[in-house]
Amino acid sequence: MDPIGISALALSILSTNITKNEINKVASRTTITIVIAFFVVIIAGEFVLKVFGLDINSLKVMGGLVLLLMALSMISGNTKFKAEEDAKQNEELAIIPIAIPIVFGTGLFSTIIIFKHEAKTFLDLFSISLAYCLNAVIFYLIFKNSIHIKKLLGVTGQNIITKLMGLIVGALSIQFIISGIISLTKVYL
Repeated sequence: MDPIGISALALSILSTNITKNEINKVASRTTITIVIAFFVVIIAGEFVLKVFGLDINSLKVMGGLVLLLMALSMISGNTKFKAEEDAKQNEELAIIPIAIPIVFGTGLFSTIIIFKHEAKTFLDLFSISLAYCLNAVIFYLIFKNSIHIKKLLGVTGQNIITKLMGLIVGALSIQFIISGIISLTKVYL
């Protein structure tokens, strides 16, 4: 998750004259949606993989590629998403497209499945869930205050943070791709 980058992106999608009260509602709905999506994926994600006959390592490679594309987009600054303000209300935009797929997209889906697959004990699963929920709270607080953060950081500050997060996401994506390819090579060769 890139709460600052996503907040900046969300502000470009939402109405330009959005009030602080409206941004609070959007932040709440978005956060609730991504937390529900997380628990659906952590509970039923592997079942979905089995239904479609997918290997976790294939998902690692694909998830790594998706994360890599996201990272490259963050680094290059090509994260513009336009929506028709008149056609949708801000609260509707909180769920689609902000929560899903901008915040909780295929990259996050893949990451959750991969981390769950690597979890050995219940404590590991609890730690993953706690870490995600803490990230969701941080996301909520940043998104809720994104108007103030936007003024404080300015455009340049937001761009710098988004690019740094892009580098971290890119490094994680490369690890997923290499790990998945090595595992698939051992299975199929």
